[in-house]
Amino acid sequence: MGFPGTWMTESQSMAYRVVPKCACSTIGQIMFHSDHGRYFDGDIHDAKAGLHKWSQDESQPLIEAAVREHRPLTFTCVRNPYARILSSFFDKIAGIQRNGKRYRGNLVPQLMQRYGVEVGSPEDNFDFDQIASFRRFLLFARDTIRWRRPMEPDIHWSAMSGHVATFIANGGRYDQIFFTEKFNEGMQKVLDAVETPVRVDLAAVPRFNESEGHGPKRAHKVSDYFDDLSRHLIWEIYKKDFQLFRYDFDDPDNKMPKGEVDLDAVHAKLGR
Repeated sequence: MGFPGTWMTESQSMAYRVVPKCACSTIGQIMFHSDHGRYFDGDIHDAKAGLHKWSQDESQPLIEAAVREHRPLTFTCVRNPYARILSSFFDKIAGIQRNGKRYRGNLVPQLMQRYGVEVGSPEDNFDFDQIASFRRFLLFARDTIRWRRPMEPDIHWSAMSGHVATFIANGGRYDQIFFTEKFNEGMQKVLDAVETPVRVDLAAVPRFNESEGHGPKRAHKVSDYFDDLSRHLIWEIYKKDFQLFRYDFDDPDNKMPKGEVDLDAVHAKLGR
């Protein structure tokens, strides 16, 4: 199975297991810059050169050999599950994608028809009931994850622990796992632990949020979106994420982790 979702610098200084909706665009650009002294012009997910990716056939043997021999520093980044699923909804469901279209073609019309989700449009300034529509989307997300119906779960809302686990199951080991909410602190620890061809000044790195500005802004605080049923569904889907990555299930408005990630516990629980 190898190491799907893994990116590695061409200098093999670091390898990163991508977790969608967890600052992956910014991390990819930092890795690219650390080799080339410039940022990729465009969305780093579209880069076909300058960064090894498992999705590129020619990169696979290089990533496999490097990770199995534990040559690069290997890391990933996680995010509060409440904030992550909300971000997925506003970006992928309610937002317009970079190509000017809706995400995954007929997905949004299907959600409107089957689950009663509304998303508004740029023409009406995305005027819709965000809370009601998000809760209906959450039912859909749970159905995809629990029963793989009406489609396979999407990478943007499938559990972080699932993404993180594939890397461990196939013989990789993480040196660091840090939090989107403490991004500069975590990314600095990664950079401090490696030697890169080009020094990266984190304070000067722009944020590469590719979804920004293409959809509605969140109109309410996080807890407003989650009633008792929603929180029950969130626990059903993301129980492992809350437990392993130390996030606060009881207070949706507390986005900060309750402590550092226990790497040994992550490898023990996800490597089975």
